[in-house]
Amino acid sequence: MRFSFDSTGARVTGAIVIAVLLHLAGTLLIEGYSSPFSIRAMLVLACLLAVACVGQTLTIIIGGIDLSIPFVIGFANVVAAQLYGDGMNFVLVCLIVAVLALAIGALNGAISAGLNLHPLIVTLGVGTVVQGSVLLWTKGFPSGSAPDVVTTFVSIGGSVGPLPVPWLIPAFIVLAALISLVLNRTPYGRRLFALGSNPRAASLALINPLRMWMITFALSAFFAAVAGVLLLGFTGSAYGDVGQPYLFQTIAAVVIGGTALVGGRGSFLGTVAGAVVLTEINTLLIGLGLQPSLVQAALGLVIIALVSLYGRERHVRATI
Repeated sequence: MRFSFDSTGARVTGAIVIAVLLHLAGTLLIEGYSSPFSIRAMLVLACLLAVACVGQTLTIIIGGIDLSIPFVIGFANVVAAQLYGDGMNFVLVCLIVAVLALAIGALNGAISAGLNLHPLIVTLGVGTVVQGSVLLWTKGFPSGSAPDVVTTFVSIGGSVGPLPVPWLIPAFIVLAALISLVLNRTPYGRRLFALGSNPRAASLALINPLRMWMITFALSAFFAAVAGVLLLGFTGSAYGDVGQPYLFQTIAAVVIGGTALVGGRGSFLGTVAGAVVLTEINTLLIGLGLQPSLVQAALGLVIIALVSLYGRERHVRATI
């Protein structure tokens, strides 16, 4: 069961409706909320969040969860800046970061599936080790910066020909289409949903759980690393904790978009809508003059409410 309008489809539609209503509310309450610059800024922030959410979507569909995402984001951010700052070619830097991220993710999947341990604990532990290793390497003082090409790619003021948007936005649209295609039209996508729906039946269908979990968590870490490098271009400097806001925001965006926390159901289109909703909520609260601490508290309440509501549903195999 990959997509049911009565469940996932209805929630995707609901997330889109919420995003539209939030935008209307912001336009009415805050001057300049719908200005071209403001819209570009929200689109960039939503795209950055959605890139980090790719892996969370995949891991939750398969029946797991990945709490190492913010740590891998910080790892990629710092390592890319440090190596590039030391004079290494940025293409080689990206290759090194990608390989290390894939290895971290594969380790998460191997330990979780191979030892039958809950991925929540495994990914949190591995992520903490990754963060500690980066701190030891940099001695707590990361340095370096992003090349101009990355900064331009994510710059709010950038443009793609006549389009007044940075390259990040059309590139993300292509990525979202590819992710949706993979989920709905490839053997990997079918196996992913099968394992999330009924692991025992999937094993009887000759689907290798260990291999699928390793691939899925490797992809999760890879896209987290991509988000980390993009955030380096967005902020302009390395920061080990740059991924911390994404710890629960990635989970919330996935859940708002209709992906079931119990696994077996979901879509990346819904996740994108969820990322837009969270970005608009955050922008609206800041625009209303709330202090950063109150904004975080409000976002936390929204996340708890949504996870409590959606997390109570029965597993898909209990409904068929």
